[in-house]
Amino acid sequence: MIVLPCDDDARADSIDQAARVLADGGLVVLPTDTVYGIAADAFDADAVTALLAAKGRGRQMPPPVLVASPAMIDVLAVDVPPAARALAEAFWPGALTLILRAQPTLTWDLGDTAGTVALRMPDDEVALELLRRTGPLAVSSANRTGAPAATTADGARDQLGARVAAYLDGGPARGGVASTIVDATGPVLRVVRAGAVTGEQLGRVVPHLAPTPAPAGASGEHGEPTGRDGEHPGRDGEHTDRVGEDGGPPA
Repeated sequence: MIVLPCDDDARADSIDQAARVLADGGLVVLPTDTVYGIAADAFDADAVTALLAAKGRGRQMPPPVLVASPAMIDVLAVDVPPAARALAEAFWPGALTLILRAQPTLTWDLGDTAGTVALRMPDDEVALELLRRTGPLAVSSANRTGAPAATTADGARDQLGARVAAYLDGGPARGGVASTIVDATGPVLRVVRAGAVTGEQLGRVVPHLAPTPAPAGASGEHGEPTGRDGEHPGRDGEHTDRVGEDGGPPA
């Protein structure tokens, strides 16, 4: 287990080391614009399984996927509604997660996703630099199940310890509030978790959205509808599978 500083002088080397850990199937904790996240190569099924185990989760709670560019929507998803594209254009990079239909030809196994994927482009330069090196990463909030999501690398290490091979330390997370999750797999876009992007902000881009649930708390990025630590919920708003984010957190 190593801690990798992300100040200007050390950042490039630290990101190189983190990218090597991920390529070798290891787990990395990284800062995001909301809270810290625990990451695995999205196309390494064993690494994703290790991520879920590190959090104390099963396949029924698959992690969201972080990307470095809005262009990845068309690589990882299909049948993307124009309204979802408009939201990505308005709020990416940022604290908005979109549940979309997953590209069926992808050779990945994120868990019991029901054919969907939760995508987000974080507004954090360390996270984006790493994503540019690695490609899409499965990322969940850096915490054990039921505990608050970590907002510092030390806080993540206290919870996850040696389950994670490397910790990128980018200082305190700037946000601390979960990403807003919008399910774009149905006939009408629906907010399934309130978060950092408000319903009013969403409504300026897409006027016709299903009602927003209660606001998320500060404890979870890739979390439950209540703002806790989980993955993206299903269309019923429960913490189940990807029938419809961050997950549900993602971070």
